[in-house]
Amino acid sequence: MERYVCEPCGYVYDPEVGDPDNGIEPGTAFADLPEDWVCPICGMGKDVFAVEE
Repeated sequence: MERYVCEPCGYVYDPEVGDPDNGIEPGTAFADLPEDWVCPICGMGKDVFAVEE
């Protein structure tokens, strides 16, 4: 699964880790995140994330 980076702050969403502090289980693909999920660092929405290169 691809990792996604928040372009404003640099946070990397790694699907192997998930976002357990916000109820996202490990193994959750970025595409399967809830639409209202936001970056745990800066609070921006999924639309500012890009595939990590």
